[in-house]
Amino acid sequence: MTLPGAPRIFTRGDWPEAKRVASLLRHETVGGALLLLAAVAALIWANSPWRDGYGDLADTKVGLPFLHLDMTFAHWASDGLLVVFFFLAGLELKHEFAHGELRDPAKAAVPVVAAICGVALPAALFAGYQLIGDGNLKGWAIPTATDIAFALAVLAVIGTHLPAALRSFLLTLAVVDDLIAITIIALFYSSSINVLWLGAAVIPLVLFGVLMRRGINHWWLLVPLAFLAWLCVLNSGVHATIAGVILGMLVPVTARVGEEESIGDRVDHRVRPLSAGFCVPVFAFFSAGVTVVGGGFSDAVSDPVTIGIVLGLVLGKAVGVFGGTFLTAKFTRAQLDDDLEWADVFGLSLLAGIGFTVSLLIGELAFGSGSVTDEHVKLGVLTGSLLAAILAAIVLRSRNATYRRIHEFESRDDDGDGVPDCYQVEESAGTR
Repeated sequence: MTLPGAPRIFTRGDWPEAKRVASLLRHETVGGALLLLAAVAALIWANSPWRDGYGDLADTKVGLPFLHLDMTFAHWASDGLLVVFFFLAGLELKHEFAHGELRDPAKAAVPVVAAICGVALPAALFAGYQLIGDGNLKGWAIPTATDIAFALAVLAVIGTHLPAALRSFLLTLAVVDDLIAITIIALFYSSSINVLWLGAAVIPLVLFGVLMRRGINHWWLLVPLAFLAWLCVLNSGVHATIAGVILGMLVPVTARVGEEESIGDRVDHRVRPLSAGFCVPVFAFFSAGVTVVGGGFSDAVSDPVTIGIVLGLVLGKAVGVFGGTFLTAKFTRAQLDDDLEWADVFGLSLLAGIGFTVSLLIGELAFGSGSVTDEHVKLGVLTGSLLAAILAAIVLRSRNATYRRIHEFESRDDDGDGVPDCYQVEESAGTR
């Protein structure tokens, strides 16, 4: 129980935002399941007698050479399809600043500090181990990312019912984590910059933004502009996914007068199924196929890069996220909301160690797709994510009875008006 008048963290929030978060996370859970299936399929094929066919498929080139688009399927997946994922990341980031927890500095402090610590400590552990083991520092950012879809798929598998406050914290943590990852990719993993191509990208981006601000959302206008912006950024030397982030942040997320939902919500509803159901699983399929049979396994598991990634994801993420949250609470003298314990925060901190999509992308950017070290990166990411998932499942599953009780309380709607009673009581009491 919290002391009267003490500031609290992990509070329930308001109903509209809680409803939106629940809906978004349901979509991500389905996407996470497809991502897992794609990764498993890639692993099976890459370790089967027909594994050469997997490599041949990934290395098959298609495209238009005169537009510098003569790329392999694997390259298309990382520089093309993954742009859709980052477009939604930019859109979600903008929503969080406008309507989510990031709009309130007091509420934002906890997930922001937790995310920063959850990035800094894994990077430090990875770098420290490379220095000790004479490894390669280029991949320092690999264990810093959290894959929200993968994490939610794990929650679905273990059958836990996270309370609304923990779901909101996990989503906000992932959004801030994505922002940091985007910044890292732009600053540290972009090649030499072509100013002409980068300058050319401004034109379609500005036009896209103007159309969005005026409420003109015809796909036959917006999609070509988005493609041109992506093409220019791709050829500029800045990683192409940055174009997706910028485009996402240009979409309005506040509904106009007379609108039931914003343009951002409508775009999200249309694009998210494409991202979760196709783009990210295809990327996972072409990125997760590490071969562990036929020799080389001992070299992979003894590589400082592999070990550093596992340490960063399992230990660095857990200690970083939990430590950042705990220290912020102590510094502000805040207490956990009723029914929650620090074990819940530790379980989420372990869950944050599931790094997949962005971690694999950074590995490719750091060491080159298909290189020996990149194969070791894949093994490290998969191993670290699996260990983090198992440990998180153990901790969170032990609290599932409490989560189920809270979930039932938060879902109770005796008056049948579609709004759970707990939110109405809190709003009428002026506590939210």
